[in-house]
Amino acid sequence: MSPSSTVEDYLKAIYQGTAGLEPKQRLLPMGQLAATLDISPGTATTMVKTLAESGLVEYEPYAGVMLTSAGKKLATLVLRRHRLIELFLVNVMGLKWDEVHEDAEQLEHAVSDRLVDRMDEMLGRPATDPHGDPIPDSKGSLKPQNTQSLLTCPLDTEVKVVRVIDQDKPFLRFLEHHDLKPGQSIQVEARDGVADSVRLRKENHQTITIGTQAASKLLVRAAQTLILLAMLALPAAAQPAPKGSNTTQPFEMLDNSFFVEEAFNQEAGIFQNIVGVNFRNRTEWETTFTQEWPLLGWRHQLSYTVPYSTTGLGQGVGDLQLHYRLQAMPETATLPAFSPRLTLILPSGSASKNLGGTAGWQLNLPFSKQLGNSYLHWNAGFTHIPSEDNKTFTPHLALSNIWRASPMFQPMLEAVIEFEDAQAEATNWTTVWTLAPGFRTGWNVGNTQTILGFSVPVIITKNQVSVGAFGYFSYELPFSTKP
Repeated sequence: MSPSSTVEDYLKAIYQGTAGLEPKQRLLPMGQLAATLDISPGTATTMVKTLAESGLVEYEPYAGVMLTSAGKKLATLVLRRHRLIELFLVNVMGLKWDEVHEDAEQLEHAVSDRLVDRMDEMLGRPATDPHGDPIPDSKGSLKPQNTQSLLTCPLDTEVKVVRVIDQDKPFLRFLEHHDLKPGQSIQVEARDGVADSVRLRKENHQTITIGTQAASKLLVRAAQTLILLAMLALPAAAQPAPKGSNTTQPFEMLDNSFFVEEAFNQEAGIFQNIVGVNFRNRTEWETTFTQEWPLLGWRHQLSYTVPYSTTGLGQGVGDLQLHYRLQAMPETATLPAFSPRLTLILPSGSASKNLGGTAGWQLNLPFSKQLGNSYLHWNAGFTHIPSEDNKTFTPHLALSNIWRASPMFQPMLEAVIEFEDAQAEATNWTTVWTLAPGFRTGWNVGNTQTILGFSVPVIITKNQVSVGAFGYFSYELPFSTKP
């Protein structure tokens, strides 16, 4: 027997109420539940006791209530119906996004699961409703979104509005009038705690000031792909030219680029330790440690990257990366070197601190060719985050030129272009350019090599140009006697 509309309303209210609690809070206070449902506390308590007897909630007198696993599944299925109905009313029926909440409140109790599944299929299995709220799947699974509010996101950084957590009609109309709906790209220029205001810059370069209460209701996602690309480009090795190279005067330093990957694996018996530090702005920085190991010779290489970052929400270890690279083609007199890389991204970071927290993978195809005292490197590939609530697909292209001014001093210029779409749909790409002039230098002591490097990455988006600083350190040494 299906639960009544009253039961469903209670379960949904408890689910949404507990989702907004502080991390240390476990139970939703009864007064808060009663206020949400616009009923008396006594009425709420009576109903909650009944739900507890049915195994749908856990109730502690004078403390509050929380859902059991069975209650949580029912609540998410109600949310699924509600949010799919809202999207259907907007996309198919042509209603405005500020008109559909009340209708969905009524229809969510009347439609069958079969009809909801057909609507889901007809809409193309969408990830979010018109307000950016995530839509649970048919099993009630709902993954948390990796978002920040306009009160916590980085200053002077392009972010995309992804969710509005207030369904009030006047507020939704205000957002639509000022082009602040989900999908819009904006920047937070300043926050004034005294005036309780936040100043925003929109895509058309117009500025608007809103209150902190309104800003707290807009959730955004910052582009992190450049940071990820920098970390994944770090698996680089300072080794002699690989076997098969026919260049007459090989470079004394190879595979030590910062943002554009070079197509050379480690030699057999040699491993490398790499540290990179990326200063993005006045308050945010990131350091990464990468270690590379050849596997059964120079043709196969395994490596890993451990990032540690400071963001506006805290600091800690980010998403770990595991890399495999194949030396598919060594460089010859006429052909470039080619070494495709596959990387697995492990969700070890904290999403609440903006340190990742989503699994994914990256494919990169690097090529390298020496032309006299210059080395050209070019890459093509993509990063894919398949999470239902944080889905991204980001193609990238990259090109660099490294000039040998002297055997152990090499100026370099790197360029990367990325095309990011937060919902993996080729309809609203965000294009990000990175131009990074820099240099690398180093020295050899016995059978070890040390490399130091520095560059100034200039990041260019449609509405902003920002300048950072990047430092690089590499130390390679043998772990066994070369055959």
